[in-house]
Amino acid sequence: MGNIRLKNVSKSFAATTVIPGIDLEIKDGEFVVFVGPSGCGKSTLLRIIAGLEDATSGHIEIDGRDVTNEAPAKRGLAMVFQSYALYPHMTVRNNIAFPLKMAKMEQAAVDKKVTEAARVLNLTDYLDRRPGQLSGGQRQRVAIGRAIVREPSAFLFDEPLSNLDAALRGTMRLEISELHNQLKTTMIYVTHDQVEAMTMADKIVVLNAGNIEQVGSPLDLYHKPNNLFVAGFIGSPRMNFATGTFASGYDAHTIGVRPEHLKLSRESGTWTGKVSVAEHLGADTFLHIQVEGIGQVTARIAGDVPVHHGDTVYLTPDEARIHKFNEKGMAIR
Repeated sequence: MGNIRLKNVSKSFAATTVIPGIDLEIKDGEFVVFVGPSGCGKSTLLRIIAGLEDATSGHIEIDGRDVTNEAPAKRGLAMVFQSYALYPHMTVRNNIAFPLKMAKMEQAAVDKKVTEAARVLNLTDYLDRRPGQLSGGQRQRVAIGRAIVREPSAFLFDEPLSNLDAALRGTMRLEISELHNQLKTTMIYVTHDQVEAMTMADKIVVLNAGNIEQVGSPLDLYHKPNNLFVAGFIGSPRMNFATGTFASGYDAHTIGVRPEHLKLSRESGTWTGKVSVAEHLGADTFLHIQVEGIGQVTARIAGDVPVHHGDTVYLTPDEARIHKFNEKGMAIR
C-alpha cells in the first residue's frame, strides 16, 4: 500500500516560509508529479514526505499511519536522487544489494531480489560491472534498482533525469513510466520540466511559491487551467496572452490561446503580425510573430509551410479554444 496524505504541512527556514501550508492526498498506485519553477518548494515537499526535512507544522500519513515524527528508514519509502549516489568501487550487483545487506537479509533472498530487479531494468548483463563502466542512463537504472529491492510503499524521485542529455531523458521517461505500469507502486516525481510532467503523470501537482495552484490529470490542466500561472506553465510552447481591447471583446481581462490553436493565413485574419523567427523542426514549425498591441505571439503550424523571417501573416484564434481570465488571473468558465 502507498496512500500518502498531507494535512496542513508547512515548512519555514528561520523567518522564511517556503511552504505556507499544504493539503494533499496521493492514492495508492498513483504516479504523481510535483512540477513548478525553480524555488517553488517541490523538492522541499518531497524531502518532508521522505523524512529528510522536518515539517514545521502539520501531519504526514502513510497508509493511515502518522509518520510526521518518524525517521526516514521507518517510513517504508525509497528515494532516487538527481545524483546517482552509487558506490564506485562496488559492482552493479553489490550496489543494488547494498540496502538488503545492511538490513542483514539472507544471501539467497538478496540474490533473488537483485536478479529480479536487474531483469525488470534490463541490467542483467551489467551486474558485474562497476558504475564507471556504465552510461548515465544505466547508472540511473542501478539507482532505481537499489530502490526497487526494498519493496517500498512508494518511490520518491527528485529530478532523476536532470543530468542526462535530451535523447536519454526521453528514453528514461519511457522506462520509468513502464516501470510504474509493471510495479503498480505509488510514485512521486519532482521536476521543473512540464513535458516530463505531461508525459508521465497520472496526476500533476502544480506548485508556485510553496502553494498548490492546481491538481489534476495532464489533460485537465491543459484544457482547463485554473489561473494564468497554470495556463502559462503547462503546455509547450507556452500559451499566448492578450489584454486590453483584445480581451475585452470576450468579457475578460486577459485571454489566452495556445500556439496550436492559432490558424495561419497569408491573406486575412483576426491578428496581423510580422514573423521575427521561424523555427523549422520538421513535423512542426514554431513561428514567433510580432503582433501590434499584443507583442510576441507563438504559433505552431505544419512543418512544410514556407514562412520565413520578415513575412507578414495573419492569425485567427480558434474561438472554442480561447481561455478567459478575470483581473485576478482566475479562469472564467
